[in-house]
Amino acid sequence: MRASPLSLYIHLPWCVQKCPYCDFNSHADPQPPESTYIDALIADLDASLPSVWGRSVQTIFFGGGTPSLFSPKGIERILSAVRARLRLAPTAEITLEANPGTVEREKFQDFRHAGVTRLSIGIQSFDDVMLRRLERIHDGSEARLAVEAAKLAGFDNFNLDLMFGLPGQTVEQAISDLRQAIDHAPSHISRYQLTIEPNTLFHHQPPRLPDEALLWEMQSLGGKMLASSGFQSYEVSAWSQPGMQCRHNRNYWEFGDYLGIGAGAHGKITDQGTGEIQRLSKHRRPEDYMARRGGSFVNDLTLLPPRDLPFEFMLNALRLTQGVDTELFTRRTGLNWDTISETVNQLRKDGLLVASERRLAATSRGLQFLNDVVARFLP
Repeated sequence: MRASPLSLYIHLPWCVQKCPYCDFNSHADPQPPESTYIDALIADLDASLPSVWGRSVQTIFFGGGTPSLFSPKGIERILSAVRARLRLAPTAEITLEANPGTVEREKFQDFRHAGVTRLSIGIQSFDDVMLRRLERIHDGSEARLAVEAAKLAGFDNFNLDLMFGLPGQTVEQAISDLRQAIDHAPSHISRYQLTIEPNTLFHHQPPRLPDEALLWEMQSLGGKMLASSGFQSYEVSAWSQPGMQCRHNRNYWEFGDYLGIGAGAHGKITDQGTGEIQRLSKHRRPEDYMARRGGSFVNDLTLLPPRDLPFEFMLNALRLTQGVDTELFTRRTGLNWDTISETVNQLRKDGLLVASERRLAATSRGLQFLNDVVARFLP
């Protein structure tokens, strides 16, 4: 089996405060134990090296949490440790998630000097009323200043995260948010519909959200606006200018390998000798994770049986709006196309997939019912 591209995900789990819609592994602490946590990250990386030895890292992503809470010197220390232990591709994409707060945007230039090549800024909305309903700690003015600070720091590759379908939001407000984002000329926009997830404050105290008709209008009008502004849809929620797709996330969607370090981080690694694919996760609570120095950081490790691989592959690949090369299925899973040909042919007859000898993609109808399409590949 040909080696899959390798990415590195680094989880920094702290935020100033927990947002009511967030179900990520994040913890409220405006002054996290940076040095102790980085010590643990480096020990975690050292323990993980045997599984990726000799392979080149193509992308790095600092996610959270709010990674921009960490100091630029802390980020530089982490990247230096990575470079000392792994072969980093000369053109590696290194992304750091950042919030628009005043203290964090003042660090942007130093993050760039530390080695970060791409920012992903959690705007969510430019509307002060919407931001208050989301209990975000920044306002619209700070959001706009953060984007300009990213440009002044020399970032020509940056993403803006936007949400729509917010509590009490109108179509006009959703489109206004998107128009302002486009006017800032980012290279990439990630646009998500707000969903209510279990174990969140919004799940226990649900806000009133726009109905399905309004959501569809927000989505369809937004898509037309992005396309007319030169953005290309390449994944269900991702839009980019030509040549500016997020390479890290694309590796996820193409079922590539990724090493995950940090509290609660997940990874997927293919054994280059046997072809076996393992998924693993690290201890979730930061206190438990930091206490593992000298022990195992791994909380759970699962070998994916071959019967599960079609579902695992399609769960990611069919999110790509242009689909994937059919050869990629065999390269990433080690399975023959015959394994899934009957299911693919039936989905094609149902008008949910487009499949040729070289390409596999969901139709526009298939993208609307993507969960159902992917479920057809379950063993």
